[in-house]
Amino acid sequence: MPFTGTYDRSLDEKQRLPVPKQLRDELAKESSSCVLYITPGTDGSLAIYSEKAFQEYAQMLSRLSANDPHVRTYMRLYYSQAEQVEMDKQGRIRVPDRLMKLARLEHEVVLLGVHQHIELWDKGLWEQFLTKNQSEFDQFASQLQAVPMPPVLSTPAVG
Repeated sequence: MPFTGTYDRSLDEKQRLPVPKQLRDELAKESSSCVLYITPGTDGSLAIYSEKAFQEYAQMLSRLSANDPHVRTYMRLYYSQAEQVEMDKQGRIRVPDRLMKLARLEHEVVLLGVHQHIELWDKGLWEQFLTKNQSEFDQFASQLQAVPMPPVLSTPAVG
């Protein structure tokens, strides 16, 4: 099942992030392990993967050409900054200092379910991203013509 939803959260003084129950439940379906991976994301976010999803992404990356300098640079930056973390009994993960700085995280953050991973954003940066991009949603959707959209359910005419 894909991850979905938007969840406002606060980091505590120890940089612990409470993972919402809905997301914890989806993560539990993939693995009984409490191990997660926090990695650099895009657009100023961090990405959080289950152990299984992280391994699948690593397999996909391993198929890229190591002869390509962009691939090598991406792999160095990505893996050198990725961190394995463990969820505690209260459903919290600790965000490492290096990744806090990378994503410019403050106290107020937002978790987003984004298909096969969870994104972690500073709340202010997420609000800026929404303001800039939300009005173009229809345009982005129309550019995804190659991806089939779910069917629109219609109600039968009564008569």
